[in-house]
Amino acid sequence: MYRAAIRIHNMGEERENDNYEDMLDAQSDAGTVAQDDDGRPNWTQRELSEECVKIQRKRGKIDIPFLLLTLMLLAMGLVMVLSSSFARELYTTGEPMRLFTRQLVFAASGVAIMLVVSRLNARTMSRWSTLSLVISIFLLVAVLAIGIKVNGSRRWIGIGGKDSSLTFQPSEIAKVAVILFYSQMICKFGKAKMKTLKYGVLPFVGITAVIVVLLGLEPHLSAIIIITALVVIMMFAGGTRLRWFLLVGVVCAIVALAIIMSLRAVPHDDGDTTISGQLSKVKWGEKFVYAGKRIDAWLDPEADPYGDGFQIRQSLMAVGSGGLLGEGLGQGRQKYMYLPEEHNDYIFAIVCEELGFIGAILILMLYMLLIVRGYWLAIHARDQYSSLITTGITSLLAIQVFLSVGVVTNLLPSTGLSLPFFSYGGTALWIQLVQMGVILAVSRDIPLTKKERQMSVAI
Repeated sequence: MYRAAIRIHNMGEERENDNYEDMLDAQSDAGTVAQDDDGRPNWTQRELSEECVKIQRKRGKIDIPFLLLTLMLLAMGLVMVLSSSFARELYTTGEPMRLFTRQLVFAASGVAIMLVVSRLNARTMSRWSTLSLVISIFLLVAVLAIGIKVNGSRRWIGIGGKDSSLTFQPSEIAKVAVILFYSQMICKFGKAKMKTLKYGVLPFVGITAVIVVLLGLEPHLSAIIIITALVVIMMFAGGTRLRWFLLVGVVCAIVALAIIMSLRAVPHDDGDTTISGQLSKVKWGEKFVYAGKRIDAWLDPEADPYGDGFQIRQSLMAVGSGGLLGEGLGQGRQKYMYLPEEHNDYIFAIVCEELGFIGAILILMLYMLLIVRGYWLAIHARDQYSSLITTGITSLLAIQVFLSVGVVTNLLPSTGLSLPFFSYGGTALWIQLVQMGVILAVSRDIPLTKKERQMSVAI
């Protein structure tokens, strides 16, 4: 095989290009995804099958379907930011286009950043994965000291102080860093070690525990839920045995039971039996009283219709009033100072009100197509590291969409989570587009069929 590679390398430029296309066609016809007996991708066999073309291999073009889906969602998100924010901005600042203009600038610059990131390769990402985790942990510590405090939580770091126009959440960076670092760690351990408790469970639990503790001090429960779910997905994709998941699940169940018992052991002289009331009476639970209130409002929004249950009631009114076809783009009423966070966490409620059930379903279908395409790219990735980071980022997108829509429809308690590409937030949008750029970078190394290459457009 080595001699064949050298012989190909010494051929003329025109012959090299012809042989390269023929080899890619042969790989595509034979199936680029080599699998083992368990149906999992056989990364060793896949890399060996491409060994003869690695010397003269050129990177391909980005995946056009994934790019188009991303841009379509981004464009729709910009329209909905304008529609949902102009009423409040006109009333509060006298500038109805203010948030839309800022979001448009972040979107345009974010697309440029996405295309730049799409030219990176997996080796570069792997080289920076450890540093990214260290930086994210440092930022999680820093936010506790210098972070901007909003509604009792320190989750944002701003440039220029509390009134800064540029803020970001270190937890968003931590999500990406966890994906990059754990992907590298899984590749380093290998398939055999990942099946053991020592390598397949303990390192993941230990590092994640540090991050969860830091997030708990902010506090930021939604980020804890997302990162924990991401770690479980990464471990599963990396080959951790199912019995270890069962063991961890039992431990978590015991901890949850202990917490519940400690709450029930607290005397309730004032007759307050709500979750938030019980949390307020234990020292360790004071930080999470806000979470208890959200759960109470989720279970019974009508119990406090003008307090904790107000936002979800207004959200459900917006969703229900949309009907089948909606009130019409820009014609919604809940954005007129009725629904809080209408341009951010609850923007999907405005989508339902103005575009109706049909419009909401079409948008969710676009998300579904983007997620399915992301997993398809993960399955067909050139190497295991590329597959793992694509799996992690795609799963992160899926989790955030599910949680955001679930909150708006009262399927889940309020988590304070934005809808990707739709909710207002410049730095969050940048990070989301960087994530899409990483997946596009992975797609450049996937061999395409001749028909797909002819349909592709060079970026």
